[in-house]
Amino acid sequence: MPNDRYVSPLSERYASREMQYIFSPDMKFSTWRRLWVALAEVEKELGLPITQEQIDEMKAHITDINYDVAKEREKEVRHDVMSHVYAYGVQCPKAKGIIHLGATSCYVGDNTDIIVMTEALKLVRKKLINVIAELSKFADRYKALPTLAFTHFQPAQPTTVGKRATLWMQEFLLDLEDLDHVLGSMKLLGSKGTTGTQASFLELFNGDQETIDKIDPMIAQKMGFKECYPVSGQTYSRKVDTRVANVLAGIAASAHKMSNDIRLLQHLKEVEEPFEKSQIGSSAMAYKRNPMRSERIASLSRYVMVDALNPAITSATQWFERTLDDSANKRLSIPEGFLAVDGILDLCLNVVDGLVVYEKVIEKHIMSELPFMATENIMMDAVKRGGDRQELHERIRTLSMEAGRNVKEKGLENNLLELIAADETFGLSLEELKACMEPSRYVGRAKKQTESFLRDVVQPILEENKDLLGVKADISV
Repeated sequence: MPNDRYVSPLSERYASREMQYIFSPDMKFSTWRRLWVALAEVEKELGLPITQEQIDEMKAHITDINYDVAKEREKEVRHDVMSHVYAYGVQCPKAKGIIHLGATSCYVGDNTDIIVMTEALKLVRKKLINVIAELSKFADRYKALPTLAFTHFQPAQPTTVGKRATLWMQEFLLDLEDLDHVLGSMKLLGSKGTTGTQASFLELFNGDQETIDKIDPMIAQKMGFKECYPVSGQTYSRKVDTRVANVLAGIAASAHKMSNDIRLLQHLKEVEEPFEKSQIGSSAMAYKRNPMRSERIASLSRYVMVDALNPAITSATQWFERTLDDSANKRLSIPEGFLAVDGILDLCLNVVDGLVVYEKVIEKHIMSELPFMATENIMMDAVKRGGDRQELHERIRTLSMEAGRNVKEKGLENNLLELIAADETFGLSLEELKACMEPSRYVGRAKKQTESFLRDVVQPILEENKDLLGVKADISV
């Protein structure tokens, strides 16, 4: 690796080799050649004088790309597609006269972009499914473990650790719905020519409209797609890139929310992300265990959410049938959005798979707040014994404020139960009050909701995609 030039952290630190290959020159230019083969086959099958020998020659050189020849040619002609047409022709002398016949640069460029994004979406989908699967195991394991819930990051009615995980999961499932919609609607550009009118094919096929109508469907079929976009300018609509980037941004937002929750819980010492035996948390404070993986999820996620603006603005600013102010932006925004999301999902897999739950800390926190949350039940018990509901409510309010002052101003333990036991209005002993302090009594239907969600929503999706399960993340740093 050269040390005297910029190297993207996305490839060196974050993205997997699998995702990097999808956006590699080998993938790009071998796909160009596959598209040229498909075009030649279609033209031969529709009657143009192209021989099987020419096609076989092209097929023999799909992957052994002569980059050096293309690079030298591009210095001369300043055109990447024509440089690779030339380089392919050097390897295929019999076929060089029919390579790229009737096509424009976007035939290989745009169709390849669609193919590459489709493959990248499939990899994102696989990893997203695995994140959901890991979260489902975590949620099931801790479905009944009471924990403080928070609204405004203030203690609120308890929930369970597993129920909280279902909230993270549900957001990822919404992302999966969006991803499947976009993935299922991806179409090729086909071969439509300079302004999308297929004028060159009118010339090649002597104005035979029926034959020309067969070109795009045949190309789509050969390249593994159901269809091509029915109309276009020179390019496919850049709206497609916007839709794809929005899916990535949605996944990033869900991951960011989960990682923030984990970071806050790690501050409370209730939950902790994996920490390696020899990992250093701080160069100055040796005792620290920082949530650096969750922080990295948040950091990369913000990048992806902002990156989604690029395709949106590019789509909005295209002129008529084609301008070229999209190209440089696309080369950056689309691959880097995918590489970042790939890194995010690997981090999510790693964090969720090794998430540590400190049950005693969780119990301590919930017990310190539970007397406040149990006041309604205490009040109802006192009413059953003949107490006046309004009077009891006022006494509860007054005593709660006193207990709150003891905790906040004096640093004492929460003594609300002792205060209530000493108040004759309630007629309840301290032992009777402590009997109310069972956290599971206050989590509502959290366990049941978790079980139903996992059974009815998550498991059918995991079963349908069981061939994709088993992905383990390799975190570089």
